[in-house]
Amino acid sequence: MKIEWKENLSVGVKEIDDQHKELFKRANDLFEACGRATGKEEVKKVTAFLSDYIVKHFICEETIQKEHNYPDYISHKKEHEKFTRDFTELKKQLEKEGSTGLFVIKVNKLITEWLLQHIGKADKEIGLYLNKAN
Repeated sequence: MKIEWKENLSVGVKEIDDQHKELFKRANDLFEACGRATGKEEVKKVTAFLSDYIVKHFICEETIQKEHNYPDYISHKKEHEKFTRDFTELKKQLEKEGSTGLFVIKVNKLITEWLLQHIGKADKEIGLYLNKAN
């Protein structure tokens, strides 16, 4: 299952949009690997990428929100914190149990939900707000 980046997902901030596009690419790499039955190997790469990505990306997004007095900053930050907790639990599971088929499914689910729910809705709201503010 491939998830396509579409311009209607754009926040309108190049740095954030480029980071989102990279996340879509990495998610698709994982989905394609699962189709080739190499998901267990690819999920390790995606997990390592996400470890760095969520820290840098969330700081970037939150900084922009604060700079522009985004009214939903607190709730947006809470979504980031929840994703970080969920991802941390998955990383612990990977360290404890290794890259199992179930683990690959959990990572796929977490990423897919994030792409569709958070980026497609919550982050899109940031873009709408910034466009109105400018």
